[in-house]
Amino acid sequence: MKRYVMAAISLMGFFVLAAGSLPASAASRAHAQAQTTRVTTVRAHTTKVQTTGARTTRAAARYSLENPLCQSYNSLCVDTSNTPSGGYVGHDEPSLEFKSGQAGSGNDITYTMTLPKDPKKQPNASGSGGATWNFQLRPTFWFGLTLCDTQSAPEFTHKCKPGTDANNLVGTNPKAPDYIGKHPGNAYMELQFYGPGYVPQFEGFGCTKAQYCAAMTIDSYNLNQNTGVSNTAACNNYVLGGPEPINWAYVTKSGKSQAPANPLFTGTLTNPNLTAVTPDLNKDLLMSPGDVVRIHMHDTSAGLRIDLSDLTTGKQGSMTASVANGFGHVLYTPKSKTCQAKPYAFHPEYSTANPRGNTWSAHTYNVAMSDEIGHFENCLAINAQGDCSTPGSQDPTVDADDSGCVPGTDSTLVHINGCFSPDSDYDGQSYRNDWPGTNPNVALDQKLHPSPVLFTSPLSRGRNYPTIAFETDLPRIEASDSQANPPFCDRTTGANCVNPPPGAQFYPFFSTTSRSGVCTWQEGGKYLPGTTNGFGGSSTAEFGPLLKSVFPVAGFTTVKLFDNFNSGNMPNPCRAG
Repeated sequence: MKRYVMAAISLMGFFVLAAGSLPASAASRAHAQAQTTRVTTVRAHTTKVQTTGARTTRAAARYSLENPLCQSYNSLCVDTSNTPSGGYVGHDEPSLEFKSGQAGSGNDITYTMTLPKDPKKQPNASGSGGATWNFQLRPTFWFGLTLCDTQSAPEFTHKCKPGTDANNLVGTNPKAPDYIGKHPGNAYMELQFYGPGYVPQFEGFGCTKAQYCAAMTIDSYNLNQNTGVSNTAACNNYVLGGPEPINWAYVTKSGKSQAPANPLFTGTLTNPNLTAVTPDLNKDLLMSPGDVVRIHMHDTSAGLRIDLSDLTTGKQGSMTASVANGFGHVLYTPKSKTCQAKPYAFHPEYSTANPRGNTWSAHTYNVAMSDEIGHFENCLAINAQGDCSTPGSQDPTVDADDSGCVPGTDSTLVHINGCFSPDSDYDGQSYRNDWPGTNPNVALDQKLHPSPVLFTSPLSRGRNYPTIAFETDLPRIEASDSQANPPFCDRTTGANCVNPPPGAQFYPFFSTTSRSGVCTWQEGGKYLPGTTNGFGGSSTAEFGPLLKSVFPVAGFTTVKLFDNFNSGNMPNPCRAG
């Protein structure tokens, strides 16, 4: 963002800057206008609920901007442990954590990854047989890191000194200085990759017809965990606002954001401005399937910076979570009648990669790679409200998660309808033998399924991370506020918390292989050729037992919940060098 634009932004004007202040390309401008028109026409549709016995649960809202993104149920947000106002996000995140006690391992991180390819054969409309593409398995995959945010939960203090493990307060005694409720405010950054061939952001989750793009997204949580008091309801009027506001900036070739990244720039539900969240094909770094990409996350005086180097094409891009790029945080002002934001540069919270990530997310990860699955089901016909009226092969009749649908006519390449609500009965492609390596016939598997995402363990200033852990938040999404059908996971006792989830035919897991003599991680099934370690050959074996985590709650006390299956720490068997 140009300096003269930033100079004109006051605290109150920071979030109402007109879209024209930073011109987008003609293509991006037209696409953003089309999306705004679409969401305006469906905004009046109300969120539906279904009743199961005496229990009333939400049915996933169809795609619209009637709720802030993280309460839309079609989102790419960090999963919170408690239920925020408006409902739980509820997507599924099989993850791989990397840990190290080395100074700098929590703020200087380098991966090498290979972007997955789709098969030549396109998916069919019903989802029965035929090919599966990446957009059906996942809306995104990402590499993440915990950051300071002085206006984010737990809201005990508005100070956070970046880059120190002194921030890692996890004690359970409210009178002790290391009490978890006294933790400095924390946010979580995800470097998200959006694939080709389907409906692009912000209507869908994709990029272009044939290329990937990536965005730095930073989620905060405006809740005082010690009192239970949420931020002002005025923030619920903003697209990227609500209790879990998001900064959003695509990785660009120039390193300058295509629009201010802060949560309020994207506008209100009645007057959205999608400039920041719609790919700008003239400015953003575009990468092709099969490209090998070097990722370098590192702190700078201006903020966390991410550099992407496409080793296949030689192209480069970057993004810095800086004031100059329009990053900012929503102020925690629960008694205010207006939602306010302030320019803010985000920095890594810790020195090392050993501390638990933050105090409010379901996951315990800090330095991590994660997939984000369970956001696609086929649909043969969509009604005027954006819900499925004739389901695909996954459902004999329409059910609650056949909503949040987009027409195939809006796709850049594969013209089939799809529904994006969380797959709360686990019957979509994410939970079937549609992943790479799920068919013992390797030739047929590669003909019908995409290639796996490939990535190395990270290095920090040339040094390996000696410890890893596998983690999935299945217990959190199997709870009664997320899963469609009983029995529900009891997060207090662990009863009915299962892996794979009920109704799933398959659940993906990580394994190792070798690429150019370097140990490399991959994700899918047990039949991936060249696998060197399958960690038991199933998700049940790999992700291990239930893990109970401590969270601060109202009353200046704590609660312990089963939100994850976690393997426990183990020596890293796949070092990058």
